[in-house]
Parts: sequence; C-alpha cells; structure tokens
Amino acid sequence: MMKHGCVPNSVVYQTLIHALSKTDRVNEALMHLEEMLVMGCTPDVQTFNSVIYGLCRANRIHEAAKLVDRMVLRGFTPDDITYGVLMHGLCRTGRVGEAKALLNKIPSANIVLLNTVINGYVQSGCFDEAEANLYDSMLSTGLNPDVFTFNILIHGLCKKRRLGSALELLSRMTEIGCKPNVITYTILVDGFCKEGQLEKANVIINEMSAKGLSLNTVGYNCLICALCRAGKVQEALEIFSEMPSKGCKPDIFTFNSIISGLCKVDNIEEALGLYRDMLLEGVIANTVTYNTLIHAFLRRGSIQEAFKLVNDMLFRGCSLDEITYNGLIKALCKAGAVDKGLGLFEEMMRKGIIPSSISCNILINGLCRTGKVNTALEFLRDMIHQGLTPDIVTYNSLINGLCKMGCIRKALNLFDKLQAEQIYPDAITYNTLISWHCKEGLYDDACLILGKGVANGFVPNDVTWHILVRNFVKEVNQESRNLSYAQF
Repeated sequence: MMKHGCVPNSVVYQTLIHALSKTDRVNEALMHLEEMLVMGCTPDVQTFNSVIYGLCRANRIHEAAKLVDRMVLRGFTPDDITYGVLMHGLCRTGRVGEAKALLNKIPSANIVLLNTVINGYVQSGCFDEAEANLYDSMLSTGLNPDVFTFNILIHGLCKKRRLGSALELLSRMTEIGCKPNVITYTILVDGFCKEGQLEKANVIINEMSAKGLSLNTVGYNCLICALCRAGKVQEALEIFSEMPSKGCKPDIFTFNSIISGLCKVDNIEEALGLYRDMLLEGVIANTVTYNTLIHAFLRRGSIQEAFKLVNDMLFRGCSLDEITYNGLIKALCKAGAVDKGLGLFEEMMRKGIIPSSISCNILINGLCRTGKVNTALEFLRDMIHQGLTPDIVTYNSLINGLCKMGCIRKALNLFDKLQAEQIYPDAITYNTLISWHCKEGLYDDACLILGKGVANGFVPNDVTWHILVRNFVKEVNQESRNLSYAQF
C-alpha cells in the first residue's frame, strides 16, 4: 500500500493491530500504534484495548497500565473492556489487591468487573475476601449478583472442600431469584465427585433433572472419573453408554477415564477395544491415552505389546513424553536389558526431552542391579555435568550396588559425600549399610553406623532391628557351634 502511494487509514491500522495483539505479536502491535499516531491517524478506544489485551496476555501488566495512562492523557476515556482486560491481567498474575484498587477508581463499575475481582480472590485462595466483595462492593452499589457471581463463589467453596457451604450458597442463590444453570450444578457434581461422595453427587444430578437441566459432557466426565477411581468401572460404563441418548458426545477425557479404570482392574483387552472405538468415532488419542495403556502392559510384563502401542502412538503423530520413556526404560532395566534402556534414554535426550532425576534413577538402579556399578557412577557424573541434581534415591542405588560388589569402603565414601552435599540419608541408606556390614561380619561397624545415624536424627525402624537381631542371633549360633566343635 505504502509503496503504491496509498496511505493506510485508521481502519487498516486497527485491523492489523488487533490481529497482531491476538496472535501474541504485541511488540509489532505497539510499533504500529506508534506509527499510527505519527501518521496522524487517530486510534479509537478499541485499538488501545487490543494492545492492552496483548500486553496482559504476555504478562506485561505494568506496560498495559502505563498505556491506559497514555490513553487518558491523549483525551480518550477507557471503557469497561479496557478496565476488564487490565483487571483480568492483574488478577491472573496474583495482583488482586491492585485490581481491587483499580475497581474502586471506576465511577460506575458493572457486574462483569466486580465478578472479575471476585474471581481473582477465589483463584488466589482468598475466599473470605471474595465473599466480602459480594456484599461490600456489589450489594452496596445496588448491583444484584448474577449466576456468574454465584458460580465463582460456589467453585471457590468446592476448591476449599467446603461442600456444605457451597450447598447453602446454592439455596441462597435461589432465594434471591437467581436461577442456577448447568455450570452451577456441574461445579457441585465435580466437588462431590472429587471427595468421593457419589451419592450426594447423584442427589445434585436428580435436582438438576427436576429443574429440566441435563448433565453436559463435563458433568458426565466428573461422574465417570469418580466412579473409575472408586473401582466402579461397570457403573461408569453404563453411564458412558447413556451419554449419546442424552445428547452428549464423549470426548478424550471421557475415554481416558474409562480406559484408565479398565486398566486398573487389569481388563486391558476391553480398554484396547475402547481405544479402537474411540479412533473410529474420530476422537484423537493423546499422550495420556497411550501412557495409560502402555503402562498397563508393562505392569503385566508384556513389553512387546507395549512397544506395539508405542509404534501406533508415533504413527498417529503423538509424541512420547518423559512418562512414556520412564515406563519403557524401567521395564527394560527390570528385564535385564539395561543397554536398550540406555539407548532409549539417549533417544529421549536427542528429541529434546530434558530428563528428570526420576529417569536417571531408573537407569542407575538398573545398572547397579546388573553389577555395572562403574558405568552407573560414570552416568552419575554425566548427570551432574548436565545440571541434574542427584537425590537420596540415586545414592541409595549406588551404595547398595557398591556393597553388593564388596566395595564397602567406596560405599562409605559415597555415604560421606552425600552428607557433605546436604542430602540427608534415610532409613534405606542406613539399613543397606548396616545389613552389608553384618553380612561381612563387621558387627561393631554396623553398630557404629547405627549410633551415628541416631545421633543425626535417624529413627531405626522394624527393618533395622530385624537386620541386627537376625545377624546377631546368627553370629551367636555360629559361635556356639564353633565352641561345640572345639570341645568335641
């Protein structure tokens, strides 16, 4: 346009600024806003709102607030959207107090702005402040709370597990003539389901039905997930089968809940059947779906079946994540195929997945169990070099591996090292060292380790005493036999 001598007008700039802000290219949006002002094109409030929205999405709240000040200096009057976007940004970044201060400056705040602040308090876990805003700000200004206000507060109470108070608020809501909607009831159903109170959840569902409302897909998902968690998979399947007749289409969350429930009761064949049905219905399986099925096969020891699913997962364009890799690496290490596990670990790193200490601990444990302790120690050095911090689980595997090889002195050196690194030994560490010292007949040293541990706050458990008593009895019996032979 510019090259052809066609000067962009306000509409062109506004369209471009809005699109850039919406697609998180807010720096370009700001540049075009400045250019617009230089070119003598007058932006409107909506143009400023678009940039403020983009800045808030990028968590650049301070810059957004400064832009509002610039608006006012240029003679523009911020509207409800301006304040709403800014307040939402403040609340989302935990600055609810600032959002409340901004609300107090607005001459005629509406219900939406009040709901934004109330929601900010609820999300920050400050329910009492949220409720105070309902009465102090809303009722004092003559505004009546709407269904969104009550839904926010009911959700807050459910999050705090105050389900009785949530039901009281539902009653109060109907008393003032505000009708609960499907979302209100879904929040309550979800709250009771998460607490495992399925009977009360059903009471809510019946109340919904009496008022001519039906569960939506989210509501069904809450109920199905709770039933599967409680081991009532058959009931979950019955509810699942009634969804289409109620006008609800099962989504990926529905299928994942039931597949998980079936896998937990070791009904993998039916879970696989449901997975195939899901694909036929056009629901795309995600990483959660595959990880659930893969881990179910791995628990059964069916590594080949698990890898078939991995291939299917990759074929359908679903990437493996750390959970997938950890499950496969652990299964291979357990089966003695540690080298294959190491190969998968390297593949994971090549794909840009940064391993956690869990991944490393699985491999270190596998290497130590197969007697490759030196390789495990080299792996530990690489792990530290890459910025990963070993934990007590790492050291426990290595200490046990070294003791198993008869390198008790090296194990004790590692024990001293972990304490120097401010990693505190646990019962497994002490019991491992005490047990191996006893096996080597070093009873005095075993008692010395126990004494030092107790002095450092270690509380011996049943296993500790069992190790010591069993070995001391064995030693006494051995001494008795040797004495008898000597006398004979």
